[in-house]
Amino acid sequence: MARLADYFVLVAFGPHPRGSGEGQGQILQRFPEKDWEDNPFPQGIELFCQPSGWQLCPERNPPTFFVAVLTDINSERHYCACLTFWEPAEPTQEAVCTEDAPEREEEVDEGGPVRLSPAAPGPPGQLFAPKTLVLVSRLDHAEVFRNSLGLIYTIHVEGLNVGLENVIGNLLTCIIPLAGGSQRTISLGAGDRQVIQTPLADSLPISRCSVALLFRQLGITNVLSLFCAALTEHKVLFLSRSYQRLSDACRGLLALLFPLRYSFTYVPILPAQLLEVLSTPTPFIIGVNAAFQAETQELLDVIIADLDGGTVTVPECVHIPSLPEPLQSQTHSVLSMVLDPDLELADLAFPPPTTSTSSLKMQDKELRAVFLRLFAQLLQGYRWCLHMVRIHPEPVIRFHKAAFLGQRGLVEDDFLMKVLEGMAFAGFVSERGVPYRPTDLFDELVAHEVARMRADENHPQRVLRHVKELAEQLYKNENPYPAVAMHKVQRPGEASHLQRVPRPFPRLDEGMVQWIVDQATAKMQGAPPAVKAERRTTVPSGPPMTAILERSSGLHGNSARRLEVVRNCISYVFEGKMLEAKKLLPAVLRALKGRAARRCLAQELHLHVQQNRAVLDHQQFDFVVRMMNCCLQDCTSLDEHGIAAALLPLVTAFCRKLSPGVTQFAYSCVQEHVVWSTPQFWEAMFYGDVQTHIRALYLEPAEDRDPSQLGEAPAQDERSALDVASEQRRLWPTLSREKQQELVQKEESTVFSQAIHYANRMSYLLLPLDSSKSRLLRERAGLGDLESASNSLVTNSMAGSVAESYDTESGFEDAETCDVAGAVVRFINRFVDKVCTESGVTSDHLKGLHVMVPDIVQMHIETLEAVHRESKRLPPIQKPKLLRPRLLPGEECVLDGLRVYLLPDGREEGAGGSGGGPALLPAEGAIFLTTYRVIFTGMPADPLVGEQVVVRSFPVAALTKEKRISVQTPVDQLLQDGLQLRSCTFQLLKMAFDEEVGSDSAELFRKQLHKLRYPPDVRGTFAFALGSAHTPGRPARTTKDKGPSFRTLSRNLVKNAKKTIGRQYITRKKYNPPSWEHRGQPPPEDQEDEISVSEELEPSTLTPSSALKPSDRMTMNSLVERACCRDYQRLGLGTLSSSLSRAKSEPFRISPVNRMYAICRSYPGLLIVPQSVQDNALQRVSRCYRQNRFPVVCWRSGRSKAVLLRSGGLHSKGVVGLFKAQNAPSPGQSQADSSSLEQEKYLQAVVSSMPRYADASGRNTLSGFSSAHMGSHVPSPRARVTTLSNPMAASASRRTAPRGKWGSVRASGRSGGLGADVGSRLAGRDMLSSPQANGAPPDPGFLRPHRAALYIIGDKAQLKGVRPDPLQQWELVPIEVFEARQVKASFKKLLKACVPGCPAAEPGPASFLRSLEDSEWLIQIHKLLQVSVLVVELLDSGSSVLVSLEDGWDITTQVVSLVQLLSDPFYRTLEGFRLLVEKEWLSFGHRFSHRGAHTLAGQSSGFTPVFLQFLDCVHQVHLQFPMEFEFSPFYLKFLGYHHASCRFQTFLLDSDYERIELGLLYEEKGERRGQQACRSVWEYVDRLSKRTPMFYNYMYAPEDTEVLRPYSNVSNLKVWDFYTEETLAEGPPYDWELAQGPPEPPEEERPDGGAPQSRRRVVWPCYDSRPRAQPDAISRLLEELQRLETELGRPPERWKDTWDRVKAAQRLEGRPDGRGIPSSLLVSSVPHHRRSLGVYLQEGPVGSTLSLSLDSDQSSSSTASGSRQAARRSTSTLYSQFQTAESENRSYEGTLYKKGAFMKPWKARWFVLDKTKHQLRYYDHRVDTECKGVIDLAEVEAVAPGTPTMGAPKTVDEKAFFDVKTTRRVYNFCAQDVPSAQQWVDQIQSCLSDA
Repeated sequence: MARLADYFVLVAFGPHPRGSGEGQGQILQRFPEKDWEDNPFPQGIELFCQPSGWQLCPERNPPTFFVAVLTDINSERHYCACLTFWEPAEPTQEAVCTEDAPEREEEVDEGGPVRLSPAAPGPPGQLFAPKTLVLVSRLDHAEVFRNSLGLIYTIHVEGLNVGLENVIGNLLTCIIPLAGGSQRTISLGAGDRQVIQTPLADSLPISRCSVALLFRQLGITNVLSLFCAALTEHKVLFLSRSYQRLSDACRGLLALLFPLRYSFTYVPILPAQLLEVLSTPTPFIIGVNAAFQAETQELLDVIIADLDGGTVTVPECVHIPSLPEPLQSQTHSVLSMVLDPDLELADLAFPPPTTSTSSLKMQDKELRAVFLRLFAQLLQGYRWCLHMVRIHPEPVIRFHKAAFLGQRGLVEDDFLMKVLEGMAFAGFVSERGVPYRPTDLFDELVAHEVARMRADENHPQRVLRHVKELAEQLYKNENPYPAVAMHKVQRPGEASHLQRVPRPFPRLDEGMVQWIVDQATAKMQGAPPAVKAERRTTVPSGPPMTAILERSSGLHGNSARRLEVVRNCISYVFEGKMLEAKKLLPAVLRALKGRAARRCLAQELHLHVQQNRAVLDHQQFDFVVRMMNCCLQDCTSLDEHGIAAALLPLVTAFCRKLSPGVTQFAYSCVQEHVVWSTPQFWEAMFYGDVQTHIRALYLEPAEDRDPSQLGEAPAQDERSALDVASEQRRLWPTLSREKQQELVQKEESTVFSQAIHYANRMSYLLLPLDSSKSRLLRERAGLGDLESASNSLVTNSMAGSVAESYDTESGFEDAETCDVAGAVVRFINRFVDKVCTESGVTSDHLKGLHVMVPDIVQMHIETLEAVHRESKRLPPIQKPKLLRPRLLPGEECVLDGLRVYLLPDGREEGAGGSGGGPALLPAEGAIFLTTYRVIFTGMPADPLVGEQVVVRSFPVAALTKEKRISVQTPVDQLLQDGLQLRSCTFQLLKMAFDEEVGSDSAELFRKQLHKLRYPPDVRGTFAFALGSAHTPGRPARTTKDKGPSFRTLSRNLVKNAKKTIGRQYITRKKYNPPSWEHRGQPPPEDQEDEISVSEELEPSTLTPSSALKPSDRMTMNSLVERACCRDYQRLGLGTLSSSLSRAKSEPFRISPVNRMYAICRSYPGLLIVPQSVQDNALQRVSRCYRQNRFPVVCWRSGRSKAVLLRSGGLHSKGVVGLFKAQNAPSPGQSQADSSSLEQEKYLQAVVSSMPRYADASGRNTLSGFSSAHMGSHVPSPRARVTTLSNPMAASASRRTAPRGKWGSVRASGRSGGLGADVGSRLAGRDMLSSPQANGAPPDPGFLRPHRAALYIIGDKAQLKGVRPDPLQQWELVPIEVFEARQVKASFKKLLKACVPGCPAAEPGPASFLRSLEDSEWLIQIHKLLQVSVLVVELLDSGSSVLVSLEDGWDITTQVVSLVQLLSDPFYRTLEGFRLLVEKEWLSFGHRFSHRGAHTLAGQSSGFTPVFLQFLDCVHQVHLQFPMEFEFSPFYLKFLGYHHASCRFQTFLLDSDYERIELGLLYEEKGERRGQQACRSVWEYVDRLSKRTPMFYNYMYAPEDTEVLRPYSNVSNLKVWDFYTEETLAEGPPYDWELAQGPPEPPEEERPDGGAPQSRRRVVWPCYDSRPRAQPDAISRLLEELQRLETELGRPPERWKDTWDRVKAAQRLEGRPDGRGIPSSLLVSSVPHHRRSLGVYLQEGPVGSTLSLSLDSDQSSSSTASGSRQAARRSTSTLYSQFQTAESENRSYEGTLYKKGAFMKPWKARWFVLDKTKHQLRYYDHRVDTECKGVIDLAEVEAVAPGTPTMGAPKTVDEKAFFDVKTTRRVYNFCAQDVPSAQQWVDQIQSCLSDA
């Protein structure tokens, strides 16, 4: 029961306190004057009585009535019914409006009679003031209020004889029921009678006609959008000129929202003074008078509904989500059927007579019924998603939003999502979720009518019938009985307001009204409370929910088959049929995109857990984890389908044993999913589990009590938690207090134990396996964000403080592991706070939990450490097995395997193209980053390929380009981030990251790769890091002879102690060396001065040794050991001997002028210069050349004695200036002139040093020849030339003119076409011989007549306009060369041609050849070979050549090296080639680090493969002359790979100077580092050659004619297979330790015990290493021999010994029968060989046929002895292993006694003198194969008679002793007798003189 009205108020117009034109409302009287206790008087009623403001009117308006709604602080609504009428204003009131009168405080005396006579009309200026009667009530009975206030007004106006006080007293004391459907007749004591009808159900809203009116005013679409806007919490504003209509519209909108209650601001009539409320940020429904429309214009986010105009305006920035289809369209059509039934019939030919339209009230209910149905459809099954968290003392209920959305199939639906997150729905859950309560129409509908609504969907008439039935019920709720009783209420007469009112509204007697009220109150207290008991029942749950629209998407349509696949795959996994499972896996992963399959997976796995099969082996574990990951990867953070929830118990069940006592659970492998870091997921899971346990709590006793009723037990079990809760709520009042306490306690402890359980579970899934790495995903996904977003979580302040104190005291701040731990603890603490506070856990328990959480986390971290440690021993989680790559000793993994797919890179073989066969790529595996390489290992994704392993790797230092790409993964066809890495070793890794690799991991990979690729300085490269890694604490060097020289040298180099100290520990330290400025550039000026000053202090004419200081002599020792020095001595270019007389007679000498690297930084320390030039002149000469690289001799022809010189290009003030100068220099010359003069002298000295040109007559130049292109051309009959034809422009040029010798070389341009001018320049030449085809060089004899003594090959651009002086003996040859940048560009194109990166549009050889041609790489090779052959010809004809191109370190080096290789057979041996590279490339300062971009500084310049281009040229020569090289083609590839790999220190840094600075140069001497990793590539080659003949060329049989002249035309060049071949089985084969795969089991011991299989195996072109799978015949025989020896138990002999022995035996056999049969073998084996074999074989001595086919030695005849005998004589090999039977191998041998080093005894040794290798070697005894030591004859200074010393053999004659003095020490020898001693001395002397 409730009061009909709480307050009656009289409000009148009063002046505004600030005296403005408007007035304000004043409360004149209110009854009762005291506030009710249960309902205080609402403030601000005056504003709402006149919402448009209090104003006076010039005429009397009719009375108005409307109901305003006020909401109090407790969100109770108060209905204010306002009846307003107008009275003539009093003069005081008028004054307010006519003028700004002073404020009036006194009240008007209302009681006094008005002075005007009743009949007299008001004066013309009369104004009327409003006065309002207000009823305030909590009930919404608008009609009763209208009647009651009308009655009071009527009594006043008509002057009825009724006391107003009585009427008002009765009104305030009237009590009526709230609901129940009863009628109550009331009378206010004025002869009136009213019937008040209460609704049947309190919960259903009363709408009267408001909904129907709203639809009439706005139309269907507009109302629907307003409905959606209100539900999704948007701001809605109604405009109308009628206040009553505003109230009705708002009421109607609220009625539509049932069963949800609107809980935001609701003001149907907003007063003008409060318009700023419209800019509030919260949602609202507000009505405003249309007069204020202008004020609402600037509201940007408010939806405005104009009731009068029928429009709804939605601002642009507001998006109202519409109802989900099909509900939107269904609702729309049903509404139109209700509102406009004639629409259906409008088109009928014979419309039915008339349809009865419903009354407005009925239509109103029908419209509401449509919306009620709509909600039933939307929220159908909502009770299945309620979680009962607590039942006692009060129910606590949570709604599982995600599950509801998921099961309804509306996850993506914006509308429902917003509704469920809204406040209204939260209220709905707490109000309607309660399981035991009164039910209403909606509960029935949603529980029982769902099936009917589903069935009716497509039958509009049935839908309409249902709507009408519901409308009936709604109508009956408002009007349960037909209105029998008639209202009887007096009303004023028509137009009564216009009649003169006798008096204003009287002042009422407060006392009397109060007395009436008090009496009624007293009576009420006496009467018993009429409480009508509510009928409470269990709320029906209805059928389980279904999707709102079954979307049968094609992708997962045939799901039964898919589920079968999933089930099969799982059963295969658990039965251990891994291969079967592997075949099904791709199908399963595709199927798992569907929800059903994911559920099926969870169920199947659950069954296996129940069957106790949770402990898996590694493969099973990986399969299960992979499938789980695939399920989880599509889970959103909400987990709406409950997949993560279903898997959560499984990931803590499945496990594998890593080692005894260490078990890894599946959760450690499925953590990378966003769902685990979503608090809402954990809350839903927690509440679900709590519900299960609480339900069990109340089910158990029933089963305990009644064990006999077994039949009913299942029924008991099937009761839902809500049913159980409902039962418990029903019983609750009947329980005793103790019992109640006990139940509450049980429930609380259940929740508490679940909270502990969840703290554990969360720590499992949030702590990463390797807790030292911060979980990047986690930071992104929300652990980090939640720190700030705590306002969304309910946090208990006490709990918060506990958490804080934990954070501060745990001492976790510093360690990084604990960043993770700390974040996880905070995350769990927040979760615990929220759920425990919501589910009523006691504060003590909560405190306990907060203490427990850090311990749980810490304990789990400790467990994980063991698991992590053990799991690292396994390969990481495998999809297919992740194969760990084999690493080199010292190579360390920087980033462990990131799972990737390796995609085809455009090479056809890998994709199964040209080679046929299945595709090896795409492959699935992982990418590893080590300190040395980037390695991919994996398996082909194509299941047909079988268990092949695919490996592709390249050295980090070889990376040339890295770019991000986006690609589809081959298995799942998902678009993934990828990376494409291209390397200069012709490997390309094009990979897509697997979905499990986070973008942060990929980014980390890129950053680490970049850091390793470009270390800040060269010491960061692998070669340095490796060396230091292996000797971490190497003590300071104390080697006897090495230390001082090294230290002295560094002291002299940089006179700075600190740097020296710095360097000494730098080489030991492992990584980050102290900063050391990069010395690629010339050093600063002051340093140069410092060195040059020290230079000038020394005597000006430095003779080779006498003038050197002792410390310098040590430096000299080191320098002498360098390769160049050994080579100079071999070539007879001078020695550093003490016998000066001999040195003087030589034309050239070794000058130590640069030993401090003062003249030229990039030159070696010792240089060959003409004997006549003094050292101090060299400084000045050097200034004329770029980089100070002045001309020095690098090679001398043994036969013609012509020399090859090299230098940098000329500065303009050099030779060019010299040639341009016409006058002779005057005495007072400038510095530049003097240096030019020096230079002229220098060149003259070079010319004079050549024996044939010592007379230096000027006539023998080729001035006529050269002047041809200088313009002043006098044809000279002597200068005859022949042409090297140019391949490209041959025909054209031949037509225009015969071309000169230089024509083709000078030919510029990429195409190689000649300009016409070149042709004309060289016109008028008599040709000696017609150009031969193929670019073959013509007869060598053609260059003999009258040549210049010296040709300078220079850059055409430099030598432009130069006029040679006819007196000079040198001649300029300008040629056009390409620059380094052109090499770089060409190489880039070559890379793209060989490794395209993506499959070609038109596969086939044509596209490859086209791109190869575009690259112009072969054209550059052609030019190099052409220039080199030219120089070879000149040298061979006796002219010397100076190569002076660019800076003298790129193309110069290429040409000079090639010339020496072609001219001198020594350089075609293994040792010779090493010497050549050391001398010309390393010592002469080719900038390896700069060209290879080894460091950060070189990053911008990029990779320029100058050395690789040289190797390619050597390879081209090797192809044409396969019998001339001791090394195999593999050797060239090996060098090509490792010059870019940074594995060895050999090819690091830019010059000897830099190497000395870093202490690299002399390190290998003195200290032998045992089995440490090789730092020098040569050392590595030596070691390997002892084991395997891979670098050796069996066809090596050098020809006597030393000079090779290869064809250079592009048509004769082949693409080097180094660029195109690849071995996917093991990666590049150049790291020998890695390339040796595991040995295959011998055929006899088959693991399956079957008979031995055949030895056949499939060799794939790009997969297997063909040389290893199918070795050549000789290698095969050697291998076989080794195997047999092993089987016989003999120590296997080294391959070289065997080979030498076989060869010797063959030679012996071959002697009797002269030229034997094997020559045929040779001819067939070398079909493309260019030499005329027949002639050659006849020339050789007896038996040379065999020596040709089998001669394997390094028989490089020493250039000094031209005799053929020496050429035939085989050298000792590089590998120094010998058999005594082969006496022919040694020049001289025998036993000598040798005195050991200091304090060591004499010992007899077997000595071998080898003239070819220029060595004296000694062995322990005659048959020993291991060489004990070597004395290099190049170092021998003298051989002299010796004297016996202590410990010498007693019986020997004194004259049998002799000493050999080398640059390092003196060796004491003793022969058996005097003659043999004499013989030894002679032999050694003759060796020395030969050199």
